[in-house]
Amino acid sequence: MDTIQIIALVIFIITYLGIIFTRLPGVNIDRPSAAFSGAIAMVLFGILTPEEAIEAIDFNTIFLLLGMMIIIASLQIDGFFTFIANKTISYSRTRFRLLTLIVLVTGITSAFLVNDAVVLMFTPVIIQICCSSKINPMPYLIAEILSSNIGSVMTITGNPQNMLIGISSGISYTQFLVHLLPISLLGMGIVILIVRLFYRKEFRQKEPLVFAKTETFDIKRLSRSVIVFGIVVIGFFLGKLFGLSIPLVALTGAALIMLIGEAKPSKVIQKVDWVLLLFFASLFIVVGAVEKAGLFDSVLKSEILSADLKGLGIIHGLSLVLSQIVSNVPFAVLMLPMLKVAGSNMLWMGLASASTLAGNATIIGAMANLIVIESADKQGYHISFMEFFKIGIIVTMITLPLSLGLLYAQYAFGWIV
Repeated sequence: MDTIQIIALVIFIITYLGIIFTRLPGVNIDRPSAAFSGAIAMVLFGILTPEEAIEAIDFNTIFLLLGMMIIIASLQIDGFFTFIANKTISYSRTRFRLLTLIVLVTGITSAFLVNDAVVLMFTPVIIQICCSSKINPMPYLIAEILSSNIGSVMTITGNPQNMLIGISSGISYTQFLVHLLPISLLGMGIVILIVRLFYRKEFRQKEPLVFAKTETFDIKRLSRSVIVFGIVVIGFFLGKLFGLSIPLVALTGAALIMLIGEAKPSKVIQKVDWVLLLFFASLFIVVGAVEKAGLFDSVLKSEILSADLKGLGIIHGLSLVLSQIVSNVPFAVLMLPMLKVAGSNMLWMGLASASTLAGNATIIGAMANLIVIESADKQGYHISFMEFFKIGIIVTMITLPLSLGLLYAQYAFGWIV
């Protein structure tokens, strides 16, 4: 290894240690600041020029994420999540029906509105629903976490890593949905069964649930933003026919929803997670620098990720292990160079599915897990590592082989290449 490669490797290792541990001795650091510092160090030590650092950022992914954040913020301010909560309550009569509705609503909503944002909005609502009917919120919160991750598998807009994979691979929104929908739907069914099994005593009680009066909402205020959101979703499917990319559809929808929506644009922009955007951009620079330094050359030349059952299995195995160490977004960014060389849609979708499903194994596997746990903790409901793990690991160990089997079956029948 030459000097440039050694420096790049050291910076890369320190950066990912900061991402893994979030706290290093004597350093005020978290995941975004670790990635940002690593990106700056790559430029400072000459691994990349400032121009090359900018070129390393995948702005299509950044723009898609930004557009979705603006749309989600507008929907939240206009009362969309309150509307969904009211409808969920109106159809819930028993504990099992409430569990089923929470899993389906959370999972399907996460597919189109980014799961991190969905759980952020839904967690206080679920706690409020459970408190008003005097039932234990734990099974429903755990089900929310698991279903938000599983539901987000099915689309490019389901979670940040899927956005990255969808843009990098060039797979269409429709193709992504068609191939990954079965995994999500079966996975949500598994969540319902496993949660009910672990909380048998809770779901044996058959008396009807009684809910306190829920917060009202203005349907007229909500209608504009929902119409724009509907147009955006249609645009994701049909945009290619009109020469519109997925990021451009999202940004167009974001601009439109701020122009005609009821929410003040300044309030909407304040709700954008700029830290997450910085985190993504920084990771792109760090991985781009490592790639330029040639540290991936030996791995890329080995073609370890072949477009077959072995390659798909390696992706699922790595996802299970590394998503618990660095979380699924940094893991997905790290895998990009290898997936680009492999050039297989099956492997791209395998990464999207496996990295997301693996996030259900532990509370640190995915950002959505931490969001729910921290939000619940603030309201006096503590989800311990073991309480989540005993359910999450079983769901993960069932859904990962399911993902592997369904994707390879589609490949074997020629439905996916």
